Amino acid sequence: MSDLLAGFSDREILALAYDWDGVFARPSQRLPHEIVDRSKMGWLALAGRGWGKTRVGAETIRSKVESGKYGRAAFVAPTAADARDVMVEGESGILACAPPWARPIYEPSKRRLTWPNGAIATLYSADEPDRLRGPQHDIAWADELAAWRYPDAWDMLEFGLRLGPHPIAVVTTTPKPTKLVKQLVSDPRFVVTAGSTFENEENLAASFITSIRRKYEGTRLGQQELYARILDDNPNALWQRGNIDEHRVMKAPVELERIVVAIDPAVTSNADSDETGIVVAARGRERLPDGDSVSHFYVLADCSLRDTPEQWGRRAVAAYNEINADRIVGEVNNGGDLVETVLRNIDRNISYTAVRASRGKTARAEPIAALYEQGRVHHVGTLGALEDQLCDYDPAVSEKSPDRMDALVWAITELMDDGPSSMLDFMATQARKERGDKF
Repeated sequence: MSDLLAGFSDREILALAYDWDGVFARPSQRLPHEIVDRSKMGWLALAGRGWGKTRVGAETIRSKVESGKYGRAAFVAPTAADARDVMVEGESGILACAPPWARPIYEPSKRRLTWPNGAIATLYSADEPDRLRGPQHDIAWADELAAWRYPDAWDMLEFGLRLGPHPIAVVTTTPKPTKLVKQLVSDPRFVVTAGSTFENEENLAASFITSIRRKYEGTRLGQQELYARILDDNPNALWQRGNIDEHRVMKAPVELERIVVAIDPAVTSNADSDETGIVVAARGRERLPDGDSVSHFYVLADCSLRDTPEQWGRRAVAAYNEINADRIVGEVNNGGDLVETVLRNIDRNISYTAVRASRGKTARAEPIAALYEQGRVHHVGTLGALEDQLCDYDPAVSEKSPDRMDALVWAITELMDDGPSSMLDFMATQARKERGDKF
């Protein structure tokens, strides 16, 4: 490299270090020619994790602003903190990408960036659509559009994108199948670029690649998170991805009332066997404004696997001990005493309850799916394979019993049926409130 740069001056080397289009960008990361020739007004970059969405947004905006042809930019993120932490101050944000001779001044209190040539960018939160009502811009960067809670924010942004001869919108987002994302995909004014995580593999840590392959490869969710494919939900499925995403949390509450490990066992252990579903779930409590309380449920882990009874037993007992669970629940319809025998041989002191399905799997699953719809079940982090099963399961089509889904249903049923705040109690309370009954 030193020999290659030997003929360049220090000034030229510095210029190369900030030459995004000519040196660093992959072809798919460069502004599409349809935007350059003004036949399109928007660029929608749908990309997997680590593809470089933030860098693309920042570099595209700074290039246009530094050219002097665009002077009023809008930066819109899901929240104000995202706009600051990712779009401006992030490792691939504007301040990190800008060269020393064209670095903007950032004024957090004014939510503003000001370039040496006088161009201004204002930061907005998509959680506050009305702040976008009125201001005018000639270029906009909308980040993680799929995470915007209020579609009105996009409408307000688009209404204000009216300055100059050719206003531009750059949208960088994970390809979740939200109504807004699908709207832009079908918008003839937009160029759509889909980018896979693995396009940028040489710039990502090997541990990251290993981790995401283990977590997502081979799952339907992996098609979204790694390969940037928009997944349409099955409208007949009991679970919907949008609902799971909406109520997902990164941490469970510190105070949990109960934790259980549920097992849906496979009765064989060959290459064609079903997996043994092993799901860990917990119950917490939310206090309501009127002093009442309602249970919420947290799906903590999916430990499912395809292996021998000895191995799935060890996996379940390890989860039970590691998370200090109250009980292991095992379905015995197919395996009889198998589950308890396997578990007792590993740890005779575990607390165990056998459960037997007296209703069909759809009848068992529907009350749990209803809890999801009420916003009372929260996945802690991403549980890719489990979520794939939940959102692919169509009770009108599938006769095969999904193992991970069944384990989840047993876990939450055990938690739901214990204590006064069962789902039926909750629904009765809600009905009384709607009638205006006094408590």
